[in-house]
Amino acid sequence: MGAKKSRRWSVVVALGAAAAVIATAPTASAGQPAAEPVGAAQDCNTVRTNWTATAEPHAAPEGLLNAYSNTGKGWTGADSTYSVPLSGGRTAWIFSDTFLGPVNPDGSRPTTTPFINNSFVIQRGGTLKTVTGGTATNPTALVPPPSNGWYWVGAAQTSGAGRNLDVVALRFERTGTGQWDWHWASNYLARFDSKTLKLRSLTPLPSAANVQWSGWLLRDGGYTYIYGVEDLGSAKYDHVARVRGDDLTAKPWEYWTGSGWSADETASSRVLEGVANEHSVTRWGDGYVLVTHDTTELFSKRVLGYFSCSPTGPFVKPVELYQTPETGATGSYGNANIITYNSHDHPDLRRGNTLLVSYNVNSLDANTDLYADVSIYRPRFVGVTLTAAP
Repeated sequence: MGAKKSRRWSVVVALGAAAAVIATAPTASAGQPAAEPVGAAQDCNTVRTNWTATAEPHAAPEGLLNAYSNTGKGWTGADSTYSVPLSGGRTAWIFSDTFLGPVNPDGSRPTTTPFINNSFVIQRGGTLKTVTGGTATNPTALVPPPSNGWYWVGAAQTSGAGRNLDVVALRFERTGTGQWDWHWASNYLARFDSKTLKLRSLTPLPSAANVQWSGWLLRDGGYTYIYGVEDLGSAKYDHVARVRGDDLTAKPWEYWTGSGWSADETASSRVLEGVANEHSVTRWGDGYVLVTHDTTELFSKRVLGYFSCSPTGPFVKPVELYQTPETGATGSYGNANIITYNSHDHPDLRRGNTLLVSYNVNSLDANTDLYADVSIYRPRFVGVTLTAAP
């Protein structure tokens, strides 16, 4: 792998593992509590219930994506792993840093394999197709990189009666030539035509509070709630904004202050500590469930669920949903460099009371491991059934 790609993989590891990022922007909401105690506002069955979790690994579509990767004819591995239903029975799988084919017969990657910062895989039934920018012989990222950086993609949804596929894109910029000479710069909305999947526009989003507004999008009660992460490296805090309707480029955005809504982004309050840069908040019964990798632990294998009566929290009563078996020296790869990160739900693909949770797998020695074994850098899927404890 060339030096340019090597530096980018260092970024992937830092973002996913929640440990090594050094914040360079002003800190939002310093000194505010991570959450509030359960009170009258938390009087709903979802919070009153004591939940237990049963997990079944290797849930669909893991096998389908693995088989497609093995063909080496397109996408062969990536992270982020958001999904959006599209017209015509399609599902858009939305990925950040992406390897493309080919794949060697022994399951390794050629060191010359193409690598881009974002891509789609479009699923229709059992058929998959990779979508990138550029051409077949010279593929590029769907969101063209700025001259001194790149875009990673985040939460996504359709808008405009399904005509648009809207993807939050995080702009990262280099500040020098060293390994850690880069920083998150700003938030954007990348709008694609949902039929042709061509990029229509790239629009700046609010970016004044050191919050990456890309964690999750939730439509609820006439609003789209936008969940963002204040990433301080060793500590990560969830924030909540909202906008009326489904157009994230509309104004005004409002920000949850802990007691109400404000038009001032810097008044945004910390809602929960220990979330991953990518997580989910979805309806569950008469309340909500937040699914996240546990970032209070370094390189954690724990996937947690929190519960609330409101989309703004407080999120309480954490339940361990799963422990990722790949992680660390005692994991399934027997490799201390293997990490897991960025767990979240796929609510449109749930079955009954079973969540469909994905997470990403990577290596701290990406320049070696991800080329030696194509299976590492693929999303995993787990069916998590929540039941009320007796």
